[in-house]
Amino acid sequence: QVQLVESGGGLVQAGGSLRLTCAVSGRTFSRYNMGWFRQAPGKEREFVARISWSRSIPYYANSVKGRCTISRDNAKNTVYLQMDSLKPADTAVYSCAAGTSGSIWTVAAYDSWGQGTQVTVSS
Repeated sequence: QVQLVESGGGLVQAGGSLRLTCAVSGRTFSRYNMGWFRQAPGKEREFVARISWSRSIPYYANSVKGRCTISRDNAKNTVYLQMDSLKPADTAVYSCAAGTSGSIWTVAAYDSWGQGTQVTVSS
């Protein structure tokens, strides 16, 4: 397993942008699929985006497609989530996750999780 630490959350007005960062410890980072999930108060954790370990292929939830970009830097053991045109509905705790499963959308596909970073979007 690897250890993950998120940063970059904060308070932003609707229409603004944030860049979340997930720093990963472990020598095998490049072999992990990396995902971002979010959880709003009273709601279940939901998939946001994922980038594969092979060829860095991105996948996005429909709710963020066109507004978010996931990327990774294997040399820095880091994955990013650039979020633009933020909406109040994007308010949640955002967590990054690492996994080796071929599944994309489900929580169970990921073995290691960070503590999360709060994103709050005001209207």
